[in-house]
Amino acid sequence: MKKDLNQLLEFGIINIDKPSGPTSFTVSDYVHKLLGVRKTSHFGTLDPQVTGVLPIALNRACKLTGYFIGHDKIYVGIMRIHEELKMEDIQKIINEKFIGTIKQLPPVKSRVKRALRDRNIKKFELIEQAGKDILFEAHVQAGTYIRKLISDLGDKIGGAHMLELRRTRAGIFEEKNSITLYELEETIKNNKLIDVITPGEIVREIYPIIELKNKDLKKIFTGKPIHREDLKKEYKIDSGEVVSAFSNGRFIGMYEILNNKDCYAKSKFVMQDIKN
Repeated sequence: MKKDLNQLLEFGIINIDKPSGPTSFTVSDYVHKLLGVRKTSHFGTLDPQVTGVLPIALNRACKLTGYFIGHDKIYVGIMRIHEELKMEDIQKIINEKFIGTIKQLPPVKSRVKRALRDRNIKKFELIEQAGKDILFEAHVQAGTYIRKLISDLGDKIGGAHMLELRRTRAGIFEEKNSITLYELEETIKNNKLIDVITPGEIVREIYPIIELKNKDLKKIFTGKPIHREDLKKEYKIDSGEVVSAFSNGRFIGMYEILNNKDCYAKSKFVMQDIKN
């Protein structure tokens, strides 16, 4: 559905290209003040020195943070090895020890509990070498610490540490569609802000869609569970799955499938009417 600027500001996402230096919170707060919205939140923290994709949710889209934050991330970076080794030899060790499900202990300074966690490394490829500096790309499960990944690799090859890191993708948000803070300021000056805000409804690209009838929508907006008679058609979705609900193109909310006789799905987040 075509949305105006007020609707996008109320339920939208801006894909920021975070600069090196500020924290993710600082960037989110800057967007908050620049746009004059009630609140903002970012999808996945980047360390201050790390650059790249940092989606910022606006107002009611902040409720969607948890639905975006747990998806795969892609990074490119430069690591420095401590001993003279060929890139091909290091790649062999990576392929043997650091691809697939690995055990990772969060760094000492992390905010999470320091306990071994399983993390899925889908790709960890060395691209180019210049002396002891190696360019790499990593496609990893959300919650993977790249700096720790490089450090753990260093334990196998005589030492390594990360020099630079950039996130090029966070879930469905990509580097090519991101904008810098300066570019965001320019879009505001040129009255083109509407062109850089992604509707919150993009959540439908991640979670399966169920279509609802128009009947009883008022009750559904107050939190009423979805029953099979509310559905436009039958869906084969496993219990426990999370879905996005729509009605004639209008986003209704996020639901968990129950498949009970009396209740098909229960609400996790319901989108009330947006008043301009």
